[in-house]
Amino acid sequence: MTAVSVKNVWMEYDDQIVLEKINLEIKPHSFVAIVGPSGCGKSTFLRLLLGQERATRGQILIEGEPIKAEPAPDRGIVYQRYSVFPHLSALDNVLIGLEFARAPLTGSLRGRARAAAREEAAEYLESVGLKSSENKYPHQLSGGMRQRLAIAQTLIKRPRILLLDEPFGALDPGIRSDMHDLTRALWLDTKMTVFMVSHDLKEAFTLGTRVVAFDRPRNRPEEIGAYGATITFDLEVHRNVPKPLIVA
Repeated sequence: MTAVSVKNVWMEYDDQIVLEKINLEIKPHSFVAIVGPSGCGKSTFLRLLLGQERATRGQILIEGEPIKAEPAPDRGIVYQRYSVFPHLSALDNVLIGLEFARAPLTGSLRGRARAAAREEAAEYLESVGLKSSENKYPHQLSGGMRQRLAIAQTLIKRPRILLLDEPFGALDPGIRSDMHDLTRALWLDTKMTVFMVSHDLKEAFTLGTRVVAFDRPRNRPEEIGAYGATITFDLEVHRNVPKPLIVA
Protein backbone atom coordinates (compact mmCIF):
# COMPACT_ATOMS: atom_id res chain seq x y z
CA MET A 1 0.00 0.00 0.00
CA THR A 2 1.39 3.35 -1.04
CA ALA A 3 0.88 6.94 0.07
CA VAL A 4 1.29 9.81 -2.40
CA SER A 5 1.91 13.49 -1.62
CA VAL A 6 1.47 16.22 -4.22
CA LYS A 7 2.92 19.51 -3.02
CA ASN A 8 2.20 22.79 -4.84
CA VAL A 9 2.57 21.27 -8.30
CA TRP A 10 2.48 23.52 -11.38
CA MET A 11 2.76 22.42 -15.00
CA GLU A 12 3.54 24.87 -17.78
CA TYR A 13 4.20 24.45 -21.49
CA ASP A 14 6.03 27.44 -22.91
CA ASP A 15 3.74 30.37 -22.07
CA GLN A 16 0.67 28.29 -21.14
CA ILE A 17 -0.09 27.22 -17.56
CA VAL A 18 -1.94 23.89 -17.55
CA LEU A 19 -2.00 23.07 -13.82
CA GLU A 20 -1.44 25.34 -10.85
CA LYS A 21 -1.29 24.92 -7.06
CA ILE A 22 -2.15 21.19 -7.00
CA ASN A 23 -1.95 19.88 -3.44
CA LEU A 24 -3.07 16.39 -2.43
CA GLU A 25 -2.33 13.96 0.37
CA ILE A 26 -3.39 10.46 -0.65
CA LYS A 27 -3.65 7.67 1.91
CA PRO A 28 -2.39 4.18 1.08
CA HIS A 29 -4.89 1.98 -0.81
CA SER A 30 -7.01 4.94 -1.88
CA PHE A 31 -9.01 4.87 -5.11
CA VAL A 32 -8.84 8.45 -6.37
CA ALA A 33 -11.27 9.35 -9.16
CA ILE A 34 -10.29 12.52 -11.04
CA VAL A 35 -13.04 14.35 -12.91
CA GLY A 36 -13.36 17.61 -14.80
CA PRO A 37 -13.98 19.07 -18.27
CA SER A 38 -11.83 18.24 -21.29
CA GLY A 39 -8.55 20.11 -21.44
CA CYS A 40 -8.25 20.79 -17.71
CA GLY A 41 -5.06 18.79 -17.21
CA LYS A 42 -6.36 15.46 -15.87
CA SER A 43 -4.25 13.34 -18.22
CA THR A 44 -1.30 15.68 -17.73
CA PHE A 45 -1.55 14.99 -14.01
CA LEU A 46 -1.43 11.23 -14.65
CA ARG A 47 1.69 11.70 -16.79
CA LEU A 48 3.30 13.54 -13.88
CA LEU A 49 2.44 10.65 -11.55
CA LEU A 50 3.81 8.18 -14.09
CA GLY A 51 7.07 10.11 -14.35
CA GLN A 52 6.58 10.66 -18.07
CA GLU A 53 6.77 14.42 -17.49
CA ARG A 54 8.31 16.64 -14.83
CA ALA A 55 6.43 19.32 -12.94
CA THR A 56 7.53 22.88 -13.64
CA ARG A 57 7.25 23.65 -9.93
CA GLY A 58 6.50 21.66 -6.80
CA GLN A 59 7.09 17.98 -6.15
CA ILE A 60 5.38 14.60 -5.99
CA LEU A 61 6.42 12.17 -3.27
CA ILE A 62 5.78 8.43 -3.08
CA GLU A 63 6.16 7.14 0.48
CA GLY A 64 8.03 10.35 1.28
CA GLU A 65 10.55 9.97 -1.57
CA PRO A 66 10.61 12.18 -4.71
CA ILE A 67 9.01 10.45 -7.68
CA LYS A 68 11.49 8.98 -10.16
CA ALA A 69 12.04 11.10 -13.25
CA GLU A 70 10.90 8.37 -15.62
CA PRO A 71 8.28 5.60 -15.72
CA ALA A 72 9.15 2.72 -13.40
CA PRO A 73 7.65 -0.69 -12.55
CA ASP A 74 6.12 0.65 -9.33
CA ARG A 75 3.64 2.62 -11.45
CA GLY A 76 1.46 1.04 -14.14
CA ILE A 77 -0.96 2.71 -16.53
CA VAL A 78 -3.96 1.59 -18.59
CA TYR A 79 -5.26 3.87 -21.34
CA GLN A 80 -8.64 4.13 -23.07
CA ARG A 81 -7.07 2.69 -26.21
CA TYR A 82 -5.92 -0.84 -25.59
CA SER A 83 -2.13 -0.94 -25.29
CA VAL A 84 -1.72 -4.53 -26.46
CA PHE A 85 0.46 -6.08 -29.14
CA PRO A 86 -1.71 -7.26 -32.08
CA HIS A 87 0.81 -9.89 -33.24
CA LEU A 88 0.99 -11.67 -29.87
CA SER A 89 -1.52 -14.03 -28.26
CA ALA A 90 -3.24 -12.97 -25.05
CA LEU A 91 -0.83 -15.09 -23.01
CA ASP A 92 2.23 -13.71 -24.77
CA ASN A 93 0.94 -10.14 -24.34
CA VAL A 94 1.08 -10.66 -20.59
CA LEU A 95 4.24 -12.76 -20.62
CA ILE A 96 6.27 -10.10 -22.44
CA GLY A 97 6.13 -7.81 -19.40
CA LEU A 98 7.86 -10.46 -17.29
CA GLU A 99 10.40 -11.21 -20.00
CA PHE A 100 11.53 -7.60 -20.28
CA ALA A 101 11.62 -7.26 -16.49
CA ARG A 102 13.63 -10.45 -15.89
CA ALA A 103 15.76 -10.45 -19.05
CA PRO A 104 16.11 -6.75 -19.96
CA LEU A 105 19.01 -7.29 -22.38
CA THR A 106 17.41 -9.98 -24.54
CA GLY A 107 13.70 -9.52 -23.76
CA SER A 108 13.35 -13.29 -23.74
CA LEU A 109 13.42 -16.05 -21.13
CA ARG A 110 14.51 -19.64 -21.71
CA GLY A 111 13.91 -23.07 -20.22
CA ARG A 112 12.51 -23.30 -16.71
CA ALA A 113 12.48 -19.53 -16.26
CA ARG A 114 10.22 -19.16 -19.31
CA ALA A 115 7.96 -22.01 -18.19
CA ALA A 116 7.55 -20.40 -14.75
CA ALA A 117 6.84 -17.02 -16.31
CA ARG A 118 4.21 -18.51 -18.65
CA GLU A 119 2.48 -20.11 -15.66
CA GLU A 120 2.49 -16.78 -13.84
CA ALA A 121 1.11 -14.98 -16.92
CA ALA A 122 -1.66 -17.57 -17.19
CA GLU A 123 -2.61 -16.88 -13.55
CA TYR A 124 -2.96 -13.17 -14.29
CA LEU A 125 -5.11 -13.91 -17.33
CA GLU A 126 -7.32 -16.06 -15.13
CA SER A 127 -7.59 -13.21 -12.59
CA VAL A 128 -9.17 -10.99 -15.26
CA GLY A 129 -11.43 -13.73 -16.62
CA LEU A 130 -9.44 -14.58 -19.77
CA LYS A 131 -8.17 -18.07 -18.95
CA SER A 132 -10.07 -19.64 -21.86
CA SER A 133 -8.76 -17.01 -24.30
CA GLU A 134 -5.04 -17.27 -23.66
CA ASN A 135 -4.28 -18.48 -27.21
CA LYS A 136 -6.45 -15.88 -28.94
CA TYR A 137 -5.08 -12.74 -30.57
CA PRO A 138 -6.37 -9.24 -29.75
CA HIS A 139 -8.44 -9.01 -32.96
CA GLN A 140 -10.32 -12.12 -31.80
CA LEU A 141 -11.32 -10.49 -28.51
CA SER A 142 -14.16 -8.08 -27.74
CA GLY A 143 -13.46 -4.53 -26.57
CA GLY A 144 -14.05 -5.45 -22.95
CA MET A 145 -11.79 -8.50 -23.24
CA ARG A 146 -9.01 -6.40 -24.79
CA GLN A 147 -9.27 -3.97 -21.90
CA ARG A 148 -9.07 -6.86 -19.44
CA LEU A 149 -5.95 -8.00 -21.29
CA ALA A 150 -4.42 -4.52 -20.99
CA ILE A 151 -5.09 -4.58 -17.24
CA ALA A 152 -3.46 -8.02 -16.84
CA GLN A 153 -0.51 -6.78 -18.88
CA THR A 154 -0.06 -3.92 -16.42
CA LEU A 155 -0.75 -5.85 -13.21
CA ILE A 156 1.81 -8.58 -13.87
CA LYS A 157 4.51 -5.99 -13.21
CA ARG A 158 3.00 -5.66 -9.72
CA PRO A 159 2.81 -1.86 -9.58
CA ARG A 160 2.20 -0.15 -6.26
CA ILE A 161 0.28 2.61 -8.05
CA LEU A 162 -2.18 1.99 -10.90
CA LEU A 163 -3.08 4.87 -13.22
CA LEU A 164 -6.26 4.58 -15.30
CA ASP A 165 -6.76 7.15 -18.07
CA GLU A 166 -10.47 6.86 -19.00
CA PRO A 167 -10.06 3.10 -19.42
CA PHE A 168 -13.77 2.35 -19.85
CA GLY A 169 -14.90 5.33 -21.92
CA ALA A 170 -15.21 3.41 -25.19
CA LEU A 171 -17.08 0.41 -23.75
CA ASP A 172 -20.78 -0.36 -23.92
CA PRO A 173 -22.71 0.22 -20.65
CA GLY A 174 -23.07 -3.48 -19.82
CA ILE A 175 -19.40 -4.22 -20.42
CA ARG A 176 -18.44 -1.07 -18.50
CA SER A 177 -20.37 -2.34 -15.47
CA ASP A 178 -18.49 -5.66 -15.66
CA MET A 179 -15.20 -3.77 -15.85
CA HIS A 180 -16.16 -1.75 -12.77
CA ASP A 181 -16.67 -4.99 -10.85
CA LEU A 182 -13.35 -6.34 -12.08
CA THR A 183 -11.45 -3.16 -11.23
CA ARG A 184 -12.95 -3.01 -7.73
CA ALA A 185 -12.06 -6.67 -7.13
CA LEU A 186 -8.46 -6.24 -8.29
CA TRP A 187 -8.05 -3.07 -6.23
CA LEU A 188 -9.27 -4.83 -3.10
CA ASP A 189 -7.09 -7.88 -3.70
CA THR A 190 -3.85 -6.11 -4.62
CA LYS A 191 -4.04 -3.20 -2.13
CA MET A 192 -2.79 -0.81 -4.82
CA THR A 193 -3.31 2.92 -4.73
CA VAL A 194 -5.34 3.84 -7.82
CA PHE A 195 -5.78 7.11 -9.70
CA MET A 196 -8.52 7.04 -12.36
CA VAL A 197 -9.40 9.83 -14.79
CA SER A 198 -13.06 9.78 -15.83
CA HIS A 199 -15.61 12.03 -17.49
CA ASP A 200 -18.41 10.02 -15.84
CA LEU A 201 -19.43 11.30 -12.39
CA LYS A 202 -21.46 8.17 -11.67
CA GLU A 203 -18.41 6.04 -12.45
CA ALA A 204 -16.23 8.24 -10.26
CA PHE A 205 -18.54 7.91 -7.25
CA THR A 206 -19.11 4.20 -7.90
CA LEU A 207 -15.41 3.30 -7.81
CA GLY A 208 -13.68 6.11 -5.95
CA THR A 209 -12.99 6.36 -2.26
CA ARG A 210 -12.11 9.95 -3.07
CA VAL A 211 -13.36 12.16 -5.91
CA VAL A 212 -11.21 15.11 -6.97
CA ALA A 213 -12.36 17.69 -9.54
CA PHE A 214 -9.97 19.69 -11.72
CA ASP A 215 -11.19 22.86 -13.42
CA ARG A 216 -10.11 26.33 -14.50
CA PRO A 217 -11.63 28.98 -12.21
CA ARG A 218 -10.59 31.59 -14.78
CA ASN A 219 -11.59 30.58 -18.28
CA ARG A 220 -12.16 33.75 -20.26
CA PRO A 221 -10.23 33.67 -23.57
CA GLU A 222 -7.61 36.14 -22.37
CA GLU A 223 -7.07 34.08 -19.18
CA ILE A 224 -6.67 30.60 -20.66
CA GLY A 225 -2.90 30.71 -21.06
CA ALA A 226 -2.16 32.76 -17.94
CA TYR A 227 -4.02 30.58 -15.44
CA GLY A 228 -4.15 26.81 -15.10
CA ALA A 229 -6.60 24.29 -13.74
CA THR A 230 -6.60 23.60 -10.04
CA ILE A 231 -8.58 21.45 -7.61
CA THR A 232 -12.09 22.85 -7.28
CA PHE A 233 -13.44 20.18 -4.95
CA ASP A 234 -12.06 17.18 -3.11
CA LEU A 235 -14.52 14.77 -1.53
CA GLU A 236 -13.97 11.56 0.41
CA VAL A 237 -16.56 8.93 -0.39
CA HIS A 238 -17.57 6.91 2.65
CA ARG A 239 -19.05 3.51 1.98
CA ASN A 240 -18.97 -0.03 3.28
CA VAL A 241 -16.25 -1.66 1.19
CA PRO A 242 -17.38 -5.13 0.06
CA LYS A 243 -15.25 -8.23 0.19
CA PRO A 244 -13.18 -8.93 -2.94
CA LEU A 245 -15.22 -10.34 -5.78
CA ILE A 246 -14.40 -13.60 -7.51
CA VAL A 247 -13.70 -12.82 -11.16
CA ALA A 248 -15.21 -15.41 -13.43
